[in-house]
Amino acid sequence: MSVAHCSGPFLHGMFDLEENRRKVQKAILIGIQHPKMTTQEANYLLDELEELTTNLDIPIVKKTVIKLRSPHPAYLIGKGKVEEILELIAEHNADVLIFDDELSPAQQRNWEALSKVCVIDRQEVIIDIFSERAQTKEAVLQVQLARMEYSLPRLRRAWTHLSRQRGGGTGARGQGETQLEADSRMVRDRIAVVKKELKEVIKHRHVQRAKRLRKPVPTVSIVGYTNAGKSSLLNTLCDTEILAADKLFATLDPTTRKLQLSNSQHVLVTDTVGFVRRLPHRLVDAFKATLEEAVVANLLIHVVDISNAEAEEHYETTLKVLQEIEADKNPTLIVFNKVDKLLEREKIEHMRFLFQDAFFVSAKTGEGLEELKNAISDSINQGLIPVELLLPHDRYDIISKLHSSGGIRKQDTRDEGVYIEGLFSQSLQGTIAPFIK
Repeated sequence: MSVAHCSGPFLHGMFDLEENRRKVQKAILIGIQHPKMTTQEANYLLDELEELTTNLDIPIVKKTVIKLRSPHPAYLIGKGKVEEILELIAEHNADVLIFDDELSPAQQRNWEALSKVCVIDRQEVIIDIFSERAQTKEAVLQVQLARMEYSLPRLRRAWTHLSRQRGGGTGARGQGETQLEADSRMVRDRIAVVKKELKEVIKHRHVQRAKRLRKPVPTVSIVGYTNAGKSSLLNTLCDTEILAADKLFATLDPTTRKLQLSNSQHVLVTDTVGFVRRLPHRLVDAFKATLEEAVVANLLIHVVDISNAEAEEHYETTLKVLQEIEADKNPTLIVFNKVDKLLEREKIEHMRFLFQDAFFVSAKTGEGLEELKNAISDSINQGLIPVELLLPHDRYDIISKLHSSGGIRKQDTRDEGVYIEGLFSQSLQGTIAPFIK
């Protein structure tokens, strides 16, 4: 797997968003333990970075955590630790250094000049994974935008070999400075084009969503930390076969399927992109349109991997993002998934104490899914009005609309018309009011 920005020139192929990269074979991971962070938390985050890096097929030869008293402006860490890392690079013959913390453009340049190896941070790893996994046009454009906005202040990394060609006079411009200005202008122009394309794609998706919402079918969005089992849950609930791999960010594009509930009602369930701690903010912004599925949903299913030691932290991470996009106000069912993987079942009791209304399920074995489906039905039906109707035989336009809503509980053809019992939203009351018994 190749990692972005490890060789120049950066803008080679910029307009098809394929940077000129070189393969890296030996990575050293550097975890940063901030003053208010426990050693355990720092190690968990470093383990997560290891999993992210492994998703890019980059071999890891060493990982270490460095305690940070205060950030160093030049290298993030102090001079003594810098020397230790340089020794590790030499000892393991590493060709890439990956920090589990955000590096400023200047810090990246300083590290690469000093170490003579590729230096990236967690943000760049995540953007690379997103770039690989995006499939729909919208997701591809969103990732392109995030990558370019991240890369724009870092262009100088690719052109340090030109900096020596500057003239000596005050205000003189050399080839390197001219090239940087040209590159910056090209990237900014491309960002403007992508934003315009993305705006059109989002507009089209809003039209499609509006058509769907005109059919009063309730919508449910599955949200949660990446690799919590959201796609697997959608597959099991809806009897479908979307990609559900045991890796971070297996799917980035929202997928919607129909879920048939036991009371003849159906809802539309959407699987959304997963969250991760220290998710680059520009990716949250870039995927805000995708996450709008959660904003407009009638119900959220917040999935947490109970078998993960960091389950509570994963829950909090997802909740913060939901608050940021103002989706936390929606009715929500908390679902702890992967109970089949628990070696110590007492953890369920601990979580039941902390989350008294939560559901404990296994998308793999089906455990607890009937209770979850009943809870979905109960939640969706709150606010629906029970009615009995007698519709004329020639009003199948209304009957079809009622079927689309998924609210019909009983239907019987009689001599005087079609008898229907059901639960229907307020938006349908004007249509059905003349036929209510």
